[in-house]
Amino acid sequence: MKILFVCTGNICRSPTAEGVARRWLAMSGLEGQVAVDSAGIQGYHAREAPDPRSQTAALRRGYDLSRLRARKVQPKDFVEFDLLLAMDRDHFEYLRDRAPEGTSHKVRMFMSYARDVRRDEVPDPYYGGNAGFDVVLDLCEEAVQGLIDEILPEIDRRRRSAV
Repeated sequence: MKILFVCTGNICRSPTAEGVARRWLAMSGLEGQVAVDSAGIQGYHAREAPDPRSQTAALRRGYDLSRLRARKVQPKDFVEFDLLLAMDRDHFEYLRDRAPEGTSHKVRMFMSYARDVRRDEVPDPYYGGNAGFDVVLDLCEEAVQGLIDEILPEIDRRRRSAV
């Protein structure tokens, strides 16, 4: 299974979600069975590392984002990934509008997986203070836990059919 997290420039929200997912998937024993990546709907930060504030906040919680590099969503992503998870409604609409025929069902809101949070978007911390990056981490941790819980049955089904 392959999951793509998508935000605007791929330097704050989506790399944070990717970093959280990588660690939680490893802790859940799913590291080799679920691949994660992140991308932005804009390409103006292509090949840049995540925002230093994102990296600092993430590192305080044990997530290392330093090796991640920004990239723009590509048409092939709709074919290669099982899920494309949007951080906000604008990203969702962008992805749905560009999804090739037969792939729009793969586009979902990332926060739809969060069980105990009554938010449907991950707010952009870029123009705010440092506290916004901690909010992003809180939301990503909540949604990643729900995502793992939801995909586990699919992973188990794939394991059984491969045997």
